[in-house]
Parts: sequence; C-alpha cells; structure tokens
Amino acid sequence: MKRMPIRSFHLLHPAIIVSAAVLMNSPHLEADDDLPDRDLARKILQDQRMDEVVRMGRELMKSGMNAGSGYSEVWIRDLNTFIVPLLDVTPPESVREALLVFFHFQGEDGNIVDGYVPKEKGHVGYKYRFSKSRPDLKAHKNTVETDQESSLVQAVCRYVRKTGDRAILDEVIRGVPVRKRMEMALHYPLKHRFSKAHGLIWGATTADWGDVQPEHYWGVELDAHSHRAIDIYDNALLLVAIDEYLKTACAGDDARKDQWTHRRDALGKSVRRHLWDETAGKFIPHLYLEGSPFPADFDESQVFYHGGTAVAVEAGLLRREEIAVSLRKMQENVKKAGAATIGLTLYPPYPAGSFKNKAMAPDSYQNGGDWTWFGARMVRQLARNGFVEDSYRELDPMLERVLKHDGFFEWWTPGNEPRGSGKFRGSAGVLIEAIDELRTWAGKQDADGSRPGED
Repeated sequence: MKRMPIRSFHLLHPAIIVSAAVLMNSPHLEADDDLPDRDLARKILQDQRMDEVVRMGRELMKSGMNAGSGYSEVWIRDLNTFIVPLLDVTPPESVREALLVFFHFQGEDGNIVDGYVPKEKGHVGYKYRFSKSRPDLKAHKNTVETDQESSLVQAVCRYVRKTGDRAILDEVIRGVPVRKRMEMALHYPLKHRFSKAHGLIWGATTADWGDVQPEHYWGVELDAHSHRAIDIYDNALLLVAIDEYLKTACAGDDARKDQWTHRRDALGKSVRRHLWDETAGKFIPHLYLEGSPFPADFDESQVFYHGGTAVAVEAGLLRREEIAVSLRKMQENVKKAGAATIGLTLYPPYPAGSFKNKAMAPDSYQNGGDWTWFGARMVRQLARNGFVEDSYRELDPMLERVLKHDGFFEWWTPGNEPRGSGKFRGSAGVLIEAIDELRTWAGKQDADGSRPGED
C-alpha cells in the first residue's frame, strides 16, 4: 500500500476544461455494433476524446515522476507503467537518472526497493533504507510484494527501447554495471522468493496485484503472521521482465540468452500447470504454501483477478480463445458489481473483515475498486491480440470519466465515483499506451497512411 490507509512468455503466441464539442462529437461504440475494419478505424482515428485524454496525460507527465498527487515518492511499479509516454515530454537524462537511483539502493542479494523520496520529505512509517552513494534520498520496500525487481528491469528495457541509450546498461553503480544489476534483480525472486515444489515465485497474500496483506492494520511488511502464497500477477510480471531483458540486455551473449530463455519457458509452463484452472477458464487466486488467512466458509476459488489476468495476457500465457473467455468473465463481473469498467480489481470481493486494513472493505480500494491503471492494460492487450472492437468498446467508459472529472484518478468505486490521487500518473500512462495501440492499428487500415474517410 502506497500510503497510510487513511486517505513474454511465448509458448502460446509468437486544471483543464474539456470543450463540449469533444464530448458531443465523440463516436461511441455500442454493444451491438459490428463494424468492418475500415469503419472501426475511422471511428478510432476521429475520436476527439482520445486526442484530449492524450493531451491531458502528457501535461501531467511534465510535472514530475512521483506516482501522483498525494505521493512524494517515485515508485518503480508506477514509473514502469508510464515511462514510455513520460519520455515523450521529459528529457531522457532526467528519466535515466531516476532509474539509476533504484540501483543505488539495490540490496546485495539483488532486491529492489519500491520507491525513494528526498530525505526531508519521507515521513510515512516505512522502514527506510539509506545509500552512501545517494545521501540526499531515502528508500523503502513493501516486502509483501514481489514485483519491484520485475518492474525495474522492465522500466530500464523500455527506456532503452524508446531512447536507444544502450550506454545505460554499462553505467557502473557502486562498482557494478547496470547490466549485471538487472540480472541480480531477476535472480532475487528466483532465489529468495521461489517455491521449488511449484517452480514459481511467491509473495504475501494480497488481493490480486495489491500491496496490502490481510493480517495487519497497514499490511505492507512480510512477517511471522503473513501467509505466503503464489499468484498470477507476480509470476506473469516476471515473465514479461525476462522477455524484456532477453531482447534488450542479452544481445550478443548467446549463453546468457539460452540460460534466461530456459528459465522463462520453465516458469511459463509452471504457471499453466499450477495456476490456470482449465475447467473454470480462469487463474486461481492463490496457491498457498502454509494455509489461507481467509475464513473457511469463503470460497476464494470463485474470485476472478482482473489485473493479474491482464498481465498474464501481456506475458503470452493465454491462447486467443482463453483471452476471449477471460474478457467475457470480466464483462460479467462488471455487470454483477454494478461497476463501470473492466478495471475492476476482482470479483467477487473478499467479505467484510477479511482485511484488518479498513481501506480494504468490500468494493473498496484493491478489494473490488475500479482501477484504470490495470483496466487500460487489458484494453491495450485486447488490441494487440486482435480484439480491436472489444478494446475500443472497453476503453470508452475510461475516456468518459477522465473527461467528466477532469483528471486521472487513482481508482473508482463500483458506482464510478473517483477516489485516491486525482493526478495518478500510472492511470494516464496506461491510457495513453492503450490509445496509441488502437491508433496504430487504425492507421494501418489505410494503405496510403491518411485517416480513413478523410479526403
């Protein structure tokens, strides 16, 4: 949890006022629409809402790299999701430096911190970490998570791909090149958070991709009361990170490439073997190593994790027909929850009292809140996997609420009321990338490169 509670795996596949004109002239795709590709492309390319949301998002990116309003820290799990659009409006040298800071705080065992903050601004009750090479900052790590290492490796690779700055890989931090430090980061969960019996990495029990465990009133520190568990989000994210690392940092090193390809493939097979429920057509929420923290009369197997499933699609873990089934289940869950978008974290929510942290009540925060931060990732993956019409349809309510409420909010209630940070950069970043994905597809539908329908 980021604040005090008050406020590719390839086995399966190779304050701004919005003008009334933007809203009135925006094409909506109804549920019963079935458009030819060229007509769909025209709708996408002429949708002025997309232009406005991208403009708003880029303006937000210009104002910093912290997670958003209400957060002083630069968080790696957040930065990873907006680093590409960030580089469109921010000098690459600044982004480069922000990434390198995480290596200054890297543990000897390879572990990566969640985030860092200027020393004078860090007043939250974290167990802070200090670095002699960056005495102006302090950092912390929410140990219930197992996504920091994967997030940093992905972010560095995406930075390199966007900027072409491969020199960052040979930058020496505290005597060790970044290329080696990235490998150390990947090794960390495979050495220190690894279940040999299952061939998968583990973390504390949380709600899907969340960072709050049930056993504590805050819930961010792994301890003797924690229930270790394996889930889809952590493992899928690691698969994406390994794929990025293979493409970016292993060029010209066949031995290292073979080593990490083998690890990636083994991890992917273990995910399918242990986490995918073929009968139910979904990922199981948790594979517990020492028992569950939830009441015995709660059937957790019925819970569908939206965010983890979206990352699994990105990791290439689902066949096309399984993606279609997953989308249908997400849509059904949205309807049952009375929610607005497939950004719904999970459904059904964990019952009242399951989490000591009161922010984790049913239909709240990570326990059934609606997060564009993950919903737009699914939108992008739908477009990438050929479900373009579905992608555009699911994006629609996300665009609408950004424009209506004039901001990129952290999360939304099932009733579509904004909550949390009003300037949440992760939400803006994933929306921009989803829009870019749709517009890239639409642009390819016209042979001469002009917008379909334009003279």
